[in-house]
Parts: sequence; structure tokens; C-alpha cells
Amino acid sequence: MEFDCDYAMLIGGRLDGGSARFDVLNPATEQVIGSAPDASKDDLDRAIAAARAAFPDWAATPIAERKAALNAMGRAVMAEADALKRLLTAEQGKPHAEAAGEIMGAGYWLMGAASLDMPVTVNEDSAERYSETRHVPLGVVGAISPWNFPLLLAMFKVGPALLAGNTMVLKPSPFTPLSTLKFGELVKDLLPPGVLNIISGGDALGPWMTSHPGFDKISFTGSTATGRRVMESAAPTLKRVTLELGGNDAAIVMPDVDVEKVAEELFWAAFRNNGQICVATKRMYVHRDIYEPLKDALVAYASTVKVGDGSEQGTQIGPINNAAQYARVLELIEDARDKGYTFLVGGEAADVPGYFIPVTILDNPPEDSRIVQEEQFGPVLPLIKFDDFDDVVARANASEYGLGGSVWGRDEDKAFAIAERIASGTVWVNETQHLSPTAAFGGMKQSGVGVEGGLDGLLEYTNAQTIVRRKKTAA
Repeated sequence: MEFDCDYAMLIGGRLDGGSARFDVLNPATEQVIGSAPDASKDDLDRAIAAARAAFPDWAATPIAERKAALNAMGRAVMAEADALKRLLTAEQGKPHAEAAGEIMGAGYWLMGAASLDMPVTVNEDSAERYSETRHVPLGVVGAISPWNFPLLLAMFKVGPALLAGNTMVLKPSPFTPLSTLKFGELVKDLLPPGVLNIISGGDALGPWMTSHPGFDKISFTGSTATGRRVMESAAPTLKRVTLELGGNDAAIVMPDVDVEKVAEELFWAAFRNNGQICVATKRMYVHRDIYEPLKDALVAYASTVKVGDGSEQGTQIGPINNAAQYARVLELIEDARDKGYTFLVGGEAADVPGYFIPVTILDNPPEDSRIVQEEQFGPVLPLIKFDDFDDVVARANASEYGLGGSVWGRDEDKAFAIAERIASGTVWVNETQHLSPTAAFGGMKQSGVGVEGGLDGLLEYTNAQTIVRRKKTAA
């Protein structure tokens, strides 16, 4: 399947070009690569109406048939991975290899969600009564997905929501709408009309969705600041919300690590997808005993990494996705420079077209510095010395965020004991960023509300309903 520039919304099973359009840029060139429909309020109303009309039949569809539909959707995405990766790279910026991984991951996530089953709990089965609790769908879900992993993170929502029997209106980021719109084209005949609707639009569309009375739930992935506004907007109609928000993930590197073996893994824990990952390592605490050799190893490895256009052979790190985030990362770098912090590598914007920032590593900035306390969401990493384990746990936890974290050490039991003390929704030992459709993923504190993935994530798209039957024999 070859993709052209004709990108359309999916509303009620039909492709719809919309009455207005907006341009989409390639962040590596800042050139227009296509346009997407700019949904109106009427388009949103029509999408919600289509989802509402499709809901009763879809909710009544046996779960085995819903699973089959998700599996078919997953296979359809994987079959077009080569073409989709080029489109995803063009609008998001990530290298082709990472884009292909995201496409395959999206298909895998749909199929992984299809492996889950809806539980039924028998509360009582006595001579007097029978009581069970089951889980029923909420209705129409509004899903808002981000620009860093536009297709994969959308499937975090599509899979469990549809499996649970809900219908959906999905909105991709205006920075990266094209691959999601093409996904709609790929799967439109694999679902009954109206079960999945995909609409694109600018900054006004998200608030229209979160305040719209036609939604029973909003599932949002994005920044903490925007997540607060989503919750506020959903409150008047008591919409359910799932919010997967920002993080300032700490990595703790123990003194017993093999520096040469772990340096490359630690580098990519921070810089994969150009640091634009909610669970990327944003601050790295390194024990004083190995600080100097690990610092040198990270800087040496950084010099071997190619930053450039994701469509070019050999590129390992692409551009920042959009102008606003590019400016945000540059602001943090400039603040660090103004404060006199030491840059081990990088620290200046690349003098080329596109939103490129070279890999930047800072040497032991203060704990209260902005680059340590704030989420950079870009290719900038502060290295920070520590020598006391209780102290470093306290520093890792002294954040308003609590999404992810990692601990690295040869003594796995000791590393695991440290990991258990980290106040984050997910903590990895000797790896990072491993997520699964069968495991819960969510944040503590300001990093979110609710979870995605696993049985817990599936149940986020349901209401618990207890049914009690008095038996005839209970006179």
C-alpha cells in the first residue's frame, strides 16, 4: 500500500476529508509534508453520534468476536509497517528503524489486548442467594493521543476500550495526525461503522472533546499541565478519566556495575526517541566510586551516535518533533549555561534546518537546578553524584512526578530492594522502558490518574456491576 497526501478522518465507517485543513510539517526539514482535516464542532458531534449509535450492538457483541476484530486490526497494521514507518518518520522525526518498531508495537499491543479476558467474581453462592460482580462497558470513550509515539500510544487506548465493549472517538496530536488517519483507513472495514472514529484538528478540538457531554470517559496522554485542564473540563459531567502524564524519571547507578557493559544501555535509557519518552531517564544518579569512568564512557559513546534526518541511512537520533518543544529544551539548556553549569558534550542548537539539538550531557548540576527538577523531554541529561543510598532514594522521590525509574547494579537483590523504595508507578532493574499490554502502567503523584495496560487497564474502561439473585429455595 503506497500512501499519498489524501488524509481523511473516519466518521461512522466513512472517510471524511473535512471542510477545512491544516498543514503538517516534517520536523527534520520544517517543510510541509501534507495536510489533515481540521475538525469542526459539527464533525465532532457527528463522530460522537456515530459512536453512540454503534455502542449497543458492539457492547452486545460476544467478546470472542471483539477479540477477533482487534487481532485483525493488529495484523493489518503490521502488514503495512514498511509504508507506515516512512510516513511516521516524516511527521514525527524518529529514525526509520524506531518508526518500524513503533508500528509493529502498535499491532502487537492490539493483539496483546485481545489476549485479556473480562473477569467475573462470584461473591456468594449460598442456599439463599447468588451474587456476582461483572464488568460492563462505559459507553463512548474520547481518546487523545500524543506526538511522541502517535500510533503506539493510541493503541494503548483503542485495544482495551474496544475489547471492553466501548466505542471510541480518537484524536491524534495536530503535530502527528497522518499515520493515525492512515490507520483508520486500514481498519475501517474490520469494525462495524461507528465503533472507532478518528478525527483530527488543532488546539481547539481537545477542549471541545473533554467538555462534551457525549463522552462517558476521556483517556488522555500528555503533559501534566494539560492533564489538569482535562480533569477540570471533565468534572462537570463526571466523566471517567485516565491520565498518563509527565515524568522526571530517575536512574540510580550502583557502584558495582560493569561500566563498559552498562554505558550504552544507560545512554539509550535517556536518549532513545531523542529523549521524547515519558519514561526516559531524565536524571541519572551515579555513585561517586564510578562517576568519573561512567561519565567518560557516556561521553565517548555519545560521540559515535549520528543525529540527523530520520529518513537517512544510519541516523540514530532524529529532531525534536515540534517548534514549541524545541524552544522549551533550548530554554532549559540556556538556563543551565547562564547558571554556569558544566557541559560535558553538546549544549548548543545545531545550525541547520529542522528542530535539531545535539546530545547534551551535564556534569553534576545542583539538585535544585531546573535541569534536574523539570522534565526536559529532549536530548539533555544531567549526571549527578551520590554516595549514600538513603540519600539518593530521598532525592529520587523528591519530585512532584512518579511515573518511572530504574536501578542498575550487579547485585540484583540489593538493586531490587532499592527499586521497591522508589515512589513511581513502574521501576525497572537493569533495564528500562519495557512495557507490556498485559501489565499495568501508570503514574503516582502528578504523573497521572489510573493505569493503562493489563487487567487493571482494561477495567478502567468498565463499570463494575453486581447482580444479586434471591433463590426460590430461600423461603
